[in-house]
Amino acid sequence: MRISGITIPDNKRLEYALTAIYGIGLARSRKILDIAKVSHAKKGPQITPEEENQIRKAVESFKIEGDLKREVSGNIKRLKDIKCYRGTRHLKGLPSRGQRTKTNSRTRRGNVRKTMGSGKRKTDKK
Repeated sequence: MRISGITIPDNKRLEYALTAIYGIGLARSRKILDIAKVSHAKKGPQITPEEENQIRKAVESFKIEGDLKREVSGNIKRLKDIKCYRGTRHLKGLPSRGQRTKTNSRTRRGNVRKTMGSGKRKTDKK
């Protein structure tokens, strides 16, 4: 089954399979299946073409995939353009939601293997 150009996994239950689409999490997936009046426990091959169309119609009522990605990147670009605090954090590649940066945030700042030393120098033993 394909929805919005994304192949939905056949071996998973529908409520979990729909989360393969960007912008659909577990809560929204369950909401979509409730709107389409389809059982959450069904798997891909078990649904009828009519149910598939109902799911497709419900999914397309939400902003997903390309439209959502464009909106998010547009919001970040706006923050960068007006040079607000969050925008400057995005520009510098640092966490923008108030996390500490002295010890954590290795994935955001890069350089994962390099760690801080204790400040002591090793002395030669003779």
